Amino acid sequence: MGIVWGEKQKNGKKGVRERKSLFLAGEGESWENKKKWEKEKILEKAKTELRRALSVEAAKKVKKGARGRKGGGPKKKPVSCPVKAGLQFPVGRIGRYLKKGCYSQRVVTGASVYLATVLEYLATEVLELARNAAWDNQKHRIIPRHVLLAVRNDEELGKLLAGVTIACSGVLPNINHILLPKKTDKAGKESKSPSKATKSPRKA
Repeated sequence: MGIVWGEKQKNGKKGVRERKSLFLAGEGESWENKKKWEKEKILEKAKTELRRALSVEAAKKVKKGARGRKGGGPKKKPVSCPVKAGLQFPVGRIGRYLKKGCYSQRVVTGASVYLATVLEYLATEVLELARNAAWDNQKHRIIPRHVLLAVRNDEELGKLLAGVTIACSGVLPNINHILLPKKTDKAGKESKSPSKATKSPRKA
């Protein structure tokens, strides 16, 4: 029984080429040879697919995209400016307001970051002092009154916000000492009165 088998053979730089050979054998031998050939063919297919996949991955790694970024690599998630600087205040918005305000002809990117840090620091200081004032008054909610007490009782914040009026906050509790009653006169009179009563009149 004549069967045609396909075999692959490497031929140096020319690569892989197929050659066909004719085998003549009996029925039993041909069946065994056919099974072996099928197994070899499956193995060779798997090897070629593996090589192809590896070559594609290597090409992706080597390949570069726009602006020097590797095209095949995974894309990184975009990170915002406040996250990079470790802030809560919006850096981009502050930079936009600096440019819109026309404060100068040029605005450096670091200016918005610096201004955002300063504003965040001032806000945290005022809120911390206002929270303490609310706790002193046994309140769980900060109101304008607590903000005013926090600002006016602090020396540095008081200088910074000297000309600022906070709405619905009232004033600091303060009474002029002139308006207070004099304690020294009353004390003197009270001390003199019992001494007079104790003295007994002398008989002439």
